[in-house]
Amino acid sequence: MRKLVFFVGGAGAGKTTLAKALAKRRSVAIIDMDTVLRPAAVALMTQAGLDPNDRDSNLYKKLCRDLGYRITMDAALENIANDGDIFVIGPFTKETETPDWIEQELFAIGASLSDVEVKVVFVYLRDDKVHYERIVQRGSILDQYKLDNWSEFSPSLVRRELKWNIPASSVLYFDNSTPLNEHSLASLDQFVYGGDAF
Repeated sequence: MRKLVFFVGGAGAGKTTLAKALAKRRSVAIIDMDTVLRPAAVALMTQAGLDPNDRDSNLYKKLCRDLGYRITMDAALENIANDGDIFVIGPFTKETETPDWIEQELFAIGASLSDVEVKVVFVYLRDDKVHYERIVQRGSILDQYKLDNWSEFSPSLVRRELKWNIPASSVLYFDNSTPLNEHSLASLDQFVYGGDAF
């Protein structure tokens, strides 16, 4: 069965690192919302006379957030409709809070949870301090708003509970506080692919 695997969680948790490591191991395509949205976000924010590197303010969210998720999901669904597996990376905060969101997305391509295996890897870190350190270490200009407004931003990093109508066995809460190693990558592979050979 084709697989749609989401890597979700807060900034700096390591969603992209984990997804890329498993995708390389399994030769699966990935769609990272940050990557696919960036050119459009830069253009929209610049046209509005705003900071093109802002990815967190309310003005950014108003102009770009929903567009980013639409672009990301359209690309993911195109792969699923073509019977391919796909890994999708992004926070998906509002989406994971909406019980029938994933079913509505699949319905748009004539698919359902009965013919697409949806799995979710919630990537998290043990506390805000580790998040802060990771965000500083990656040195991205796109994170400056987060760091400058940490007390306002950090509550968004709390570990959330998925509300989609998928089995508990299809959701993995992955503590990524320590460096990724072969053992943890193997456990991630086991969650997504079971005993399937690669």
